[in-house]
Amino acid sequence: MPRESYQEQLEDLREDVLYMSEIVLERLRLGLDALASKDEATAREVIEGDAEINRMYLELEGSCIDLFALQQPVAGDLRFIASSFKIITDLERIADLATNLGEYTLQADRDVFPEVDVQGIGDFTVEMVENAMTAYAAEDVDACYAIDQRDDDLDNRCERASDVVVRDLLLLTIRDLERIGDHAVNISARTLYMVENDDELIY
Repeated sequence: MPRESYQEQLEDLREDVLYMSEIVLERLRLGLDALASKDEATAREVIEGDAEINRMYLELEGSCIDLFALQQPVAGDLRFIASSFKIITDLERIADLATNLGEYTLQADRDVFPEVDVQGIGDFTVEMVENAMTAYAAEDVDACYAIDQRDDDLDNRCERASDVVVRDLLLLTIRDLERIGDHAVNISARTLYMVENDDELIY
C-alpha cells in the first residue's frame, strides 16, 4: 500500500505541473492579447494573477521536496521529480515574463508596434511552451529535439525584429518573448533528461 501511495504522489505531481502550465499559458495569452489591444483591464488581470502562480509554485516546490525527503527516490523517479522541479521553475519565470507584458501594456503608446509582428512572435512562443508541456506529459523525446530546433527559428525572428526596433519598450517585449522560448527549450531539456537520462539539451 505505501508503494501505491508513492506512485499516486508521482502521478499527482505530473498532473499538478501540467495544471500549472495551463494557468501560465492562459496568463501568457492574456498578456499578449492585452498588448495587442492595449487593454488595460486585461493587463491588470495578468499582473494581479501572478500571485496565484507564485503560490502554486511554492506548493509544488514543497511537494517535490517532500518526495525527495520522505520517499528517497532513485533512478527514473529521481529524474522525474528533479525535472518536474526545474520545469515548475521555468513555468514560474514564464509567468513573470507574461506579467511584464501586462506592465508594458500599461506603459505603451497606442501605435508602439506598427513595424513588428509581436503577436506572431508571441503566438510562436506560446506554441513552443504548449509543445514542451505536451512532450513532458507524453514523455516524447522526439518532440524535445523538435522544440530545441524551433528555438533557432524564434531567435532569428526576434533578431530581425530587434533590428527594426527604435523604442526601448518594444525591444524589452521582443527580448522577453525570446526568453519564453528559451524556457520552453529548458522544459524540453528536462523532459529528455527525465525520460532517457540524456542531458544533451541542458545548458
